[in-house]
Order: sequence, then C-alpha cells, then structure tokens
Amino acid sequence: MKDRVTKDNYYLDIAQTVAERCTCLRRKFGSIIVKDDAIVSTGYNGAPRGRKNCNDINFCMRDKLNIPRGERYELCRSVHSEANAIINAPRDMMLGATLYMACVSAVDGTLMEGTNSCMMCKRLIINAGIERVVIRDTKEDYRVINVSEWIDDDDSLSGVFGY
Repeated sequence: MKDRVTKDNYYLDIAQTVAERCTCLRRKFGSIIVKDDAIVSTGYNGAPRGRKNCNDINFCMRDKLNIPRGERYELCRSVHSEANAIINAPRDMMLGATLYMACVSAVDGTLMEGTNSCMMCKRLIINAGIERVVIRDTKEDYRVINVSEWIDDDDSLSGVFGY
C-alpha cells in the first residue's frame, strides 16, 4: 500500500499547480493560504489585471538589465504570488493561517530549491497576520518558517538584498 501524502505536501502540490498559471518568463511561483484545513485563497505571479503579461509581450525588463533575483522589484511587471493570495483573501481568514508556496523554473519546469519571499512580500505576510510559511524545496522536502522569525530577524535592516 502506498503511503499517504503528508498534509503539508498535499498543500504544496496544490501551490505548485497554481504556479502553472504564472506568466513570468523567469520563475513561476504559486501560493495558497490555508486556515483550519481549508484553502482560503490562491495566487500566482503575473501582471496586474488588465495589463499585458510578460509571456504575452515576450519581454522581461529585469532580464534585459541582468538584474539578479531578489533585487529591483519595482522594475518587475508582476504582482507576486504571495501578494495575490493575500489580495484574494478576507482578513479574518488570514489571521493565524499558513501560506504554502512553490516555485518552478519558467524555462524547464524544475523545482527551484531555496526560494523565499522577498522583503516586500514578507512585510505583506506579517501584516496579513499569517502565522507560518511553508516553502517547497523538492517534491518531498520543504521548510517551515514561523512568521514571528521575520519580525524578530528584520532583514530590511541588514543592507543585504535578494533572498
């Protein structure tokens, strides 16, 4: 008999499927917010509603300028997956919830190990009242981050950019 998938990997599988809707030419992120074992909302990275997506115009300003990951997000057309999931969720359903996130390469579809939320998304997650973030590294492995750690370890003061 096959082992049953863990609850965290179940939700990470869904987040990874959500990432397939992404329109970014670099990386495809998918996020879901879960509270009391129910999915509250989903989000993937893509241009704001009504604007053309990067995959429609086949252009990425950050690629053109060789900007490394985690830097200069004001040049990115996309709203991040975490932000979109938060935008789509009612506030009371985010308090104490868990955000699950997966990232795959837009080039070859492989899982991107070691990703994390950017500084802007960390601030959104903190203010939304989300308690935990679970990030997929491999099909079986993931990291669990208590959002309170992002409050205590304020990386916005470090002067180090990226993630």
